[in-house]
Amino acid sequence: MALKKTTRHVLGLLLIGHLAFAVAGSPVRAEEPAKVEAGEAEEKAAPKQQEPEGVKALAVYYGKRYQGRRTASGAVFDHRKLTAAHPTIPHGTRVKVVNLANDRSVVVTVNDRCRDHGYELIDLTRAAAARLGFLGRRAARVMIFPLSDE
Repeated sequence: MALKKTTRHVLGLLLIGHLAFAVAGSPVRAEEPAKVEAGEAEEKAAPKQQEPEGVKALAVYYGKRYQGRRTASGAVFDHRKLTAAHPTIPHGTRVKVVNLANDRSVVVTVNDRCRDHGYELIDLTRAAAARLGFLGRRAARVMIFPLSDE
């Protein structure tokens, strides 16, 4: 007998849930430490330059209809400037945005708010999207690095 499509979906989701629970509940075994040569230990012990922490996000760009409107910070939006909107980063903060597909980067100033989508998102001007190489595409995967005020 053929099951209805929704019934098959529900049964599939239940099966996935049970498998996920079984995998999550299984014990984790520590691997034996690998033997390290004396030269390798010295290399690993050397302090590394600490990279600034970035956040992976989805970058999109403003539509043309926002040109000339006021942003949340009070500034007039101009798609030719290097600015951005973010749900949580404070206004006036400069961030470096790096396109993960082509390693192009741009420094923008956050001067607007965008809706919190439940995942990291930054809304860039058309000029910033062009510098990152995704103007004409809908979105790009990026890393966001906050810059210090030094």
